[in-house]
Amino acid sequence: MTARSKFIAWFSEISKEDVALVGGKGANLGEMTNAHFPVPNGFVVTSHAYYHFLSENKLTLQINEVLKTANFEKTDSLTQVSSLIKKMVIKGKLSDDLVSEIFTAYGKLGNVLEDALVAVRSSATAEDLASASFAGQQETYLNVKGEAVLLEKIKEGWASLFDARALFYRHQQHFDHLKVGIALVVQRMVESEKSGIMFTIDPVTNDKSKIIIEAIYGLGELIVGGIENPDHYEVSKSDFSILSKKIASQKKMLKKVGATDKEILLSEKKGKSQKLSEKEILELAHLGEKLEKHYYFPQDSEWAIDKNKVYIVQTRAVTTTHEKKESKKDTSEIEDTSRTPILKGDPASPGIAAGPVRVIESAKEIGKVLPGEVLVAPQTNPDYVPAMKKAVAIVTNSGGRTSHAAIVSRELGIPAVVGTERATKVLKTGEVITVNGTKGEIYKGGHLTSNINKTIVNPEDFVKTATKVYVNLAEPELAEKISQENVDGVGLLRAEFMMAGIGVHPKKLIRDGKKHVFINKLAEDLEMFCKPFGEKPVVYRASDFKTNEYRSLIGGKDFEPEEPNPMLGYRGVFRYIHDPEVFELELEAIKMVRNKMGHKNLWLMLPFVRTVKELEEVKKIINISGLQRSPTFKLWMMVEIPANVILLDEFINVGIDGISIGSNDLTMLLLGTDRDNDEVASEFNELNPAVLWAIEHVVKTARKRGITASLCGQAASTYPSLVEKLVEWGATSVSVSPDAVDKTRKFISDAEKRVFK
Repeated sequence: MTARSKFIAWFSEISKEDVALVGGKGANLGEMTNAHFPVPNGFVVTSHAYYHFLSENKLTLQINEVLKTANFEKTDSLTQVSSLIKKMVIKGKLSDDLVSEIFTAYGKLGNVLEDALVAVRSSATAEDLASASFAGQQETYLNVKGEAVLLEKIKEGWASLFDARALFYRHQQHFDHLKVGIALVVQRMVESEKSGIMFTIDPVTNDKSKIIIEAIYGLGELIVGGIENPDHYEVSKSDFSILSKKIASQKKMLKKVGATDKEILLSEKKGKSQKLSEKEILELAHLGEKLEKHYYFPQDSEWAIDKNKVYIVQTRAVTTTHEKKESKKDTSEIEDTSRTPILKGDPASPGIAAGPVRVIESAKEIGKVLPGEVLVAPQTNPDYVPAMKKAVAIVTNSGGRTSHAAIVSRELGIPAVVGTERATKVLKTGEVITVNGTKGEIYKGGHLTSNINKTIVNPEDFVKTATKVYVNLAEPELAEKISQENVDGVGLLRAEFMMAGIGVHPKKLIRDGKKHVFINKLAEDLEMFCKPFGEKPVVYRASDFKTNEYRSLIGGKDFEPEEPNPMLGYRGVFRYIHDPEVFELELEAIKMVRNKMGHKNLWLMLPFVRTVKELEEVKKIINISGLQRSPTFKLWMMVEIPANVILLDEFINVGIDGISIGSNDLTMLLLGTDRDNDEVASEFNELNPAVLWAIEHVVKTARKRGITASLCGQAASTYPSLVEKLVEWGATSVSVSPDAVDKTRKFISDAEKRVFK
């Protein structure tokens, strides 16, 4: 869809390119409709309609003046400002043209005899901020029927853009309140007999091999809000076997009765029964797999079942993914077996933290929560977010792993246990507890944290090794915390996660005259990594999106070819040379961080360099940009292609300061094995003699030529025998995931004692 002045857009007219007009939720509904997923039909009242409404009623200046009076640190001030602005919006008048278009579209959803029953859902958007998540910040209205009621809900939906929680969120994210628009989805109502949420990745452990489904009877608001504990099902992606089922006891369901939604008490027998049949579980799992393949990212989807038909009512990318943590037993998860938990629930957000309890019964009490406390509540909703940001952990009575409390806790990176049923009764304000969000357990007292929490560290206690231990990072929010741990810097800073966060294909921004948006946002993210690490190096690996991943960004289809095998296609340095515009934006961001922001610890690493000629050509682009190799600016090259191993001397002759062995890709390409393909994944083995020969050759060649040699990937944290060989061969560093730093450092320390004794 190209028309940016439309008031109404049907799902069939929309794709994910239209976020600026219809918001993220609307864009995904259009994308799914056109991909033939089972989506209830509907249309979107676009953000253009919202901006037109503000203009017609001359509200922009008035709202801006009121916002200037807000104290965003004080709940009372925000509430007062919010109330005033919402009244201004609701009193506004809709133009005749807009009313006419809404009525015409609404009429097509119904029939001659009866008005359609619809849901009205907010779909926030922002110019240049299409990737921003506004989930839960505005309102949803169910069972809306009749033209007059629909118009009323549309104005209330617009007004909800100025709810106190939404104002606080945008202030925290540094978004301009008046550049953030709102579209409204008007969708035929599914009167759910059953509903729930599905993740195509385990949201707690980030295990990509599973699909997680949670389900309740009735409408879905009780599961999203964490008011009822849902059934929990886990399905294997490889063979679609049902791995586990946990049946919850549901006390009430939300159901349409007449024109309103009512909570209906369930009999004990029905409430304790399994909510989904095995057929329904598997049908949902297959839909989840198709959604993930369509979007190329793990998905968080809401679904509903009505008259035995399954519907997907919305989907979005999972925002809290990271590398799957290995099962481990080390100093970061020491258990005190002499004590038993005083309370158990569902693990909702991993990690362990301790602090004094703060029990609150409703969002009206969030002002009582102090920094460092454990927030204990019946459940949470978006109104709780300001308090959740202060807490060290979250515990709720109700809710599942897909509830609001669970999702927000994972986004904030704090431990959470949900569905305890009686936390607000058992736990008392002021008592100190330890929350284990990985196991779903709460302990009395806080002494467990002496070995668990590392918020206060003494560098003098760190194990020292000659071989450096770097960390692989992707999320800017984790940099501050990880920088305080026993790491020597960042050995792999992935560009792709930051680019996915921007959300828009960089060439679309260039075409639209907005390259500054990309440069500024990338520089801002890079600074968040560089600043806390001080003088320790941060090695930025330039973008290595494959074409299928680039196509998933907004505008991506306009610029990316469809390839039969993207892994071996248009990627890496070949792309920089043949179409340098995007790479040049990355170089500008690097210069901004180094020269304007003063962070000279930022280095550059080149991925997927197929030939020596490619390295020569890309170095010309780097030099022309004004970036020159120096004692504070090192240029590394990834070694992940057999040609890099065979011709390493020639690559070094061109001029690089170091190499980093990408053990995952190198192993796949040496063995001709796709580790993500269950049919052949068993052959993926980083200890295969051919792989070990290649790693040994690379490390020894680098050592002989006087450049640094690192190994990046899970192998260093998985195989102590490989670590010993790396030390023996002369590797200067390894780079591992944050959870594996201490274990890997111990492997290296033990190996160095044996090798250098």
